[in-house]
Amino acid sequence: MIISPIDKQMKPAPNSKGWDLERMSPACFGLVMATGIVSLAAHMLDLSRIARVLFDLNLVFFLVLWVLTILRIVRYAKRFFSDMGDHVRGPGFFTAVAGASILGSEFVVLDGNYRVGWFLWLWAAVLWMGLTYAIFAALTVRSDKPGLDRGLSGSWLLAVVATQSLAVLGGMLAGHGGPISARALNFLALSMWLWGGMLYILIMALIFFRYLFLRFSPADLSPSYWINMGAMAISTLAGAQLIANAQAAPFLLSILPFLKGLTLFFWAAGTWWIPMLLVLGFWRHAYMRFPIQYDPLYWGVVFPFGMYAASTYSLSHVLELDFLYFLPPVFLYAAMAAWLVAFTGLAHDVWLRYNGSRQPA
Repeated sequence: MIISPIDKQMKPAPNSKGWDLERMSPACFGLVMATGIVSLAAHMLDLSRIARVLFDLNLVFFLVLWVLTILRIVRYAKRFFSDMGDHVRGPGFFTAVAGASILGSEFVVLDGNYRVGWFLWLWAAVLWMGLTYAIFAALTVRSDKPGLDRGLSGSWLLAVVATQSLAVLGGMLAGHGGPISARALNFLALSMWLWGGMLYILIMALIFFRYLFLRFSPADLSPSYWINMGAMAISTLAGAQLIANAQAAPFLLSILPFLKGLTLFFWAAGTWWIPMLLVLGFWRHAYMRFPIQYDPLYWGVVFPFGMYAASTYSLSHVLELDFLYFLPPVFLYAAMAAWLVAFTGLAHDVWLRYNGSRQPA
């Protein structure tokens, strides 16, 4: 079971055994996000066998996690919906949106299956609409709110990732049939792209304020802060898709300089974060000697590396920036290595929980 450790009150007791469906993390679909983007990046760089294996695995992950999620809703509905009003756990629900959209992108790119791509886009769009306004409304009207030091983390940027994932898949589907015309879908993808940028500015300002003006301990620097970069990387990928669509969409062509400029801004902002996050990671683990152990939030490290590889490749292609072609392979191999480490940790965690569930209380 994938259980978020960032909320100390939500941790299982040290002597708890076996599966704990009630405490299942809303961010569990981070596994699907990370696996999906590594698969797509591998496909872009002609590693077709790796891309296909990860795609097949991702379909299994997606189905299993939805079965577990439905079981959690049925058995622990009160806990499930109360998580939506939790500042720490609530943003994790956006991984379900991004996971569905990225899996849909895999169906389109690897299989050419636009029918399933449309189904997953529509499913993700409904989830996005419901979750966005339910979560932000619940957090707004909540009376007992935590301070920024306890309630804010990089996981809040999953709202950006979810929004941009819909823009990416929508751009891929435009002009390939479906219930929405190509012109309307391109306009909707553009709107989602801009909404994602708006959300990033709003949330990132608070995160940067927390970095500089509030006490920051090694335990506070969770792996979810890598989404600082990942949110900009997927914004770059969405922008590159819109640029690619511009030749077939006159209204996109009319704002092409704007699309190119803002896409480059997103890429540059994401690139700026990489050295900063590496320095902070060195401070956390090497200087402060914070222990490294399996944490579901480490999928939030895999995803940004894979997304940076995919977005840089796409940006280099649509803007003909040949001098950037050396970056995607570097980040893809880093993402694959991180995926193997995180998956090994997940398998070990599942094994321990399985054995625990078989032991008598």
